Order: sequence, then C-alpha cells, then structure tokens
Amino acid sequence: MKLLFKNIFSLSAFVTLFPQLVAGPIVRYSDIAYDLNHRIHNFDKFYDGIYRFIIGLCKKVILANNLGVIWYSIKATSYNTLSLATSWLGIICFTLQIYFDFSGYSDMAIGLGKIFGFDFLENFNFPYISKSITEFWRRWHISLGVWFRDYVYIPLGGNRCSKSRWFLNIFIVWFLTGLWHGASFNFILWGLYFGVILVFEKLFLLEILKRLPNFIKHFYTMFLVIIGFVLFEIDNLNGICNYLASMFNFKNIIIDKMFLYYLIPNITLIVFAFISATPIVKIILDKYKYIRIIVLLFGLILSTSFLVDESFNPFLYFRF
Repeated sequence: MKLLFKNIFSLSAFVTLFPQLVAGPIVRYSDIAYDLNHRIHNFDKFYDGIYRFIIGLCKKVILANNLGVIWYSIKATSYNTLSLATSWLGIICFTLQIYFDFSGYSDMAIGLGKIFGFDFLENFNFPYISKSITEFWRRWHISLGVWFRDYVYIPLGGNRCSKSRWFLNIFIVWFLTGLWHGASFNFILWGLYFGVILVFEKLFLLEILKRLPNFIKHFYTMFLVIIGFVLFEIDNLNGICNYLASMFNFKNIIIDKMFLYYLIPNITLIVFAFISATPIVKIILDKYKYIRIIVLLFGLILSTSFLVDESFNPFLYFRF
C-alpha cells in the first residue's frame, strides 16, 4: 500500500508539473521518474535554470514577437499586391518567428525544470543549420518526433517491413503529425508535404545530397522548409496559392517600397535572428562564461521592457 501511494503521488506530481504543461518538450513519466524522488538541488543547477529561462524569454519576447509584427503586417496585405521580395521577407520572418517562439518556450520550460531539480530533454537542436529534411526533423521539436516514433511509427512496423508498407507508415505518421497541429486542411497538407519529401529522400535524394556542397544542401533544406511554413501558416487553399504565386512572380516588381519599409528599420533584428538561429551565440557564451552574467541581466531587463511596453505577444504553439 505504501508503494501504491508513492506511485500515486509521483504520478500526480508529474501530471501537474508546471514546466512541461505550458509549451515545453513532451515529457513522459519515464523521462523524469527518477528525478521525481531523487532530484538534485544546488546553486549551479539553479543558476543554469535561471540562465536558460532568460535565454528562452529573450528568444520569445525580443526576437519572435518583433519578427511576428513584420509577418502579421505583411500577411494582412492582399497577397496579389505583394512584390516578390516582400512576400519572401514575410515568410522568412515567420520562419524565424515560429522557431524562436517555440524553442524559446521550450528553453523556459527546461530552465524552470532545472530550477525545480529536473533535467528535461532538449527539444530543438538548431534545425535551421540542417542539410536535409531528414536532418531537419531530427533537430526540430525533437520530443514530438520521438513520441510519434515510439508510439506510432515503430508499432506500425517502422522500416522493418516491405518498402511499400514502410512508405505507408511514413505517410501515416506525417498525416497524424499534421493532424496533431490542428484538424485543418492546411496542417494535414503540411504534414503530407513533408511525408512526400522524406520518402523521396529515403529513395534517392539523400544519396544525391551527399555529393553536393554544404551550401547547396542547406539552401535545398531551407527552401523546402520555408515553402512548408506557407502551407502551415495560411489556412485556406486559395490563400496558399496566391502567396506562393507572389513568391515566384518574377514578372511583377521584385523590390518595392513596402519591402524597404519593413526591411530597413528591422535589418538589425533580422540579421541577429539569423545569427541566433545558428550555434554561434551559444558557442561564444559557452566559451566566455563571464559574458553570461551580462547577457542574463541585460536580457532580463530588455525582455521585461518589451513585455511592459508592447501588447503584441502571441503564443503560436498555444493552439496546437
């Protein structure tokens, strides 16, 4: 009976664990079962948790929210009137926004977990440096990929079956991945889009990519990811078609005043966002740890200022 109550209390603690409820990594009971009763509390872990939380807060408030302002302004414009450059600027800003939004919340959840003595699994590993879509999905929303692998893909037979059944398993997983984000046509289309690409990579594209220079592999990956986010963000087929048309309309004006209006005042933000989407900042902060204190204080003050001053604070993944 004593063991039963221990398990009930541990399960209750897991179910109500705040850091993993809001938007953090998908944490399974087995991931933290040991930590529930044997977690370690010390100053170093508390400091790491605070630091990680503030990094996530900066990603969300300073980068994601301000990139979102650009995207929502462009998205609100009639797609037929967008120049090629403006349409690309808009969806690139959304591509950066959704990464910093969700990875920021994941960082905050991981940081809160450390403060409470828990070690959550990483959920993002710089997906925008990937050189294939297969690699991208090993780096993006890792906990969701692992969940679908363990509870859907492997029970269906994984790749230990005929090639046709293997590909069917992939399509089922990606159909459900799209459906997981919402029972909407565009999410299902987005999921199947990546399912098709992954099948082609497994058939022959990965072998071709191995022989190509890294910059071409990276361009290939990010091009497909950005197109995928058009399907993900615009919720009707007509809008998707019109936005894609504006992205490849070389007959119209390529660069217009709207593009310059959004680019010039935000060039520092966009460049810093590009840099922050790579491991460069992390490498510098890990190497020169004394800089962390400065970043910690400055980031907290700046993030708080943005939160107080701005009303635009969307949480993209709250709806999924």
